[in-house]
Amino acid sequence: CSSDLARFEPHWMGDTLYSVIVRFGYLGVSFNTEIISHQEASDYNILWDSKLTGKVGHFDWHLPNLGCLSLRDGNDKPSPFDINSAQWSKLQETTLSLKPQVGGYFDYGGTFASLKNGEIYAMCGIGDWITGVVRKDGSPVDSVIPKQGGIQWTESYSIGKGSNKQDLAREFIRYITSPKGQVRSIQMAAYPGMSPYKSGWTAINEANPEEAKRQRMTFDGPNCIDDLREGRIHFRQTPVQQSLEDWNDFWSEYKNA
Repeated sequence: CSSDLARFEPHWMGDTLYSVIVRFGYLGVSFNTEIISHQEASDYNILWDSKLTGKVGHFDWHLPNLGCLSLRDGNDKPSPFDINSAQWSKLQETTLSLKPQVGGYFDYGGTFASLKNGEIYAMCGIGDWITGVVRKDGSPVDSVIPKQGGIQWTESYSIGKGSNKQDLAREFIRYITSPKGQVRSIQMAAYPGMSPYKSGWTAINEANPEEAKRQRMTFDGPNCIDDLREGRIHFRQTPVQQSLEDWNDFWSEYKNA
């Protein structure tokens, strides 16, 4: 496992490991490359640009969206999810000011379709797990981590305490974290994800060097772990100083504004 993810804190309680990391990815700004340049997309403030009026979309889930907009507000220490009441008020103000730009709130399928058919030009709070699939179909979309930072989603497996097939579950976890399993996980048709394992990187570079390069899992030169080491990536979590209901209620208010 990459030393940067070897002890992934959200998976531990004290000295007990409750979950095994399988894949991960980054969330920032996803955009139509025919309308927006990579440089423009590298700043969350592009979402307020007049050329995007009615063309900004949201994957309909408050955590990644508000997390990215919190980074736009400068809440990167300690985390975009750990904000005081003044910062929370400002984040609500920031989010509501984006409303005139918004063309829709989408579920998983709608997020794909709206970027693919050009209904939406930009979204924050999603990343290559969406655009990597849309690009394969030939649509001009990409994702970047803006200068204000991005968020990491993490996929992991746990074994249910009451499961009567624990051995089978263990066997599957061993498989999916093995080099062969990681090659399949990285290239999953539903949505791609990066490998946290050096053995996974080695395997994907052998099996599909192009995909390894596309997802920046390369051993020579800059790679995806650099973003983490540079402190540009924050783990997605639930709000620390507000309740989850507070964020959820505000998201509903924003959608209905």
